[in-house]
Amino acid sequence: MADTQDQALAGLRTQIDAVDREMLDLLNRRAGLAQKVGEIKKHQGSLVFRPEREAAVIAGLKQHNPGPLKNDNIAPIWREIMSACRALETPTRVAYLGPAGTFSEQAALGFFGSSIVRVPCSNIDEVFHVTSAGAADFGVVPVENSTEGGVARTLDLLLSTPLFIVAETSLFVRHNLLRAQDSLEGIQAVCAHPQALAQCQGWLAQHLPHAERRPVSSNAEGARLAAQDPSLAAIASTRAGSEYGLHLVAPAIQDDAHNRTRFAVLTQPEQHPSPRASGNDCTSLVVSVLNRPGALHDLVLPLKQHDVSMTRFESRPARSGGQWEYYFYIDLQGHPDDAKVTAALKELRANCAFFKVLGTYPLDTH
Repeated sequence: MADTQDQALAGLRTQIDAVDREMLDLLNRRAGLAQKVGEIKKHQGSLVFRPEREAAVIAGLKQHNPGPLKNDNIAPIWREIMSACRALETPTRVAYLGPAGTFSEQAALGFFGSSIVRVPCSNIDEVFHVTSAGAADFGVVPVENSTEGGVARTLDLLLSTPLFIVAETSLFVRHNLLRAQDSLEGIQAVCAHPQALAQCQGWLAQHLPHAERRPVSSNAEGARLAAQDPSLAAIASTRAGSEYGLHLVAPAIQDDAHNRTRFAVLTQPEQHPSPRASGNDCTSLVVSVLNRPGALHDLVLPLKQHDVSMTRFESRPARSGGQWEYYFYIDLQGHPDDAKVTAALKELRANCAFFKVLGTYPLDTH
């Protein structure tokens, strides 16, 4: 019986090896076609990276997937393939909140694939700066978290800089307590990004009530500090733990088991046009209205009249001398190529004291 099973296993492995070689031949064939596309784009002066095109490719593959491969696995596989093919034309430089092991790095690699030039930055301001200066082709920044809401610094910089959004990606965020020693004993401070500390406050209050909560620029920076000081612990990813040789003291300590963070992919408008309609798009705005009765009602009324769905509405105080004025960040479902979206935006703009389109882009394909 055992001999028969061994023979069957050997036969299946031989078939897998043959399929792998066929796949390699097909991948190289695809890479050759991608190179030809790149040559045409170079002559035309076209862009190498088109987020709506990649989103359409992945959506089409999911639609025609017969299984048993799960649809959730399609996007990560094909993003790596497209990343490797894209790198044959021009390596893509991507800025994100570093150092190694951050969720921002994970989001950047998940969206662009690993065949990129990584540009880790010490804070969100630097991601905007290096992308605005052209030192990176794209920047990846956290926009909102399912537990804590909008990332304030990102929202403020979207308002005040010329960068705009060309894509989004979301990430399941699993926070872990990491430490040089495999114990909760003797922890004097827990280091993490302020958002991570807030997302784990229930667990920390129960298990480490007397430990200091020490905000740092990123979770990976917290892991780096914890590796140097045995009195510190960090909240970070397992990737960061491996990077800095830390023990996984307590896994998944986030208060929300379904905690997700949404990231925006940013670039310069003069170097990258707004993505074309993909059929599953989002338009992001920031607006302000005059302080008068009914102003907010008048702001959203055009959306109802033109049957345009609002998927997000968030306010941020305007820095205007303490007058309690606000900017409103709005996500709309749809693309300006759609006549009803165009009409709604035109009327909405007329009702605003300030109006800025932050980007129109395909929704996350994961």
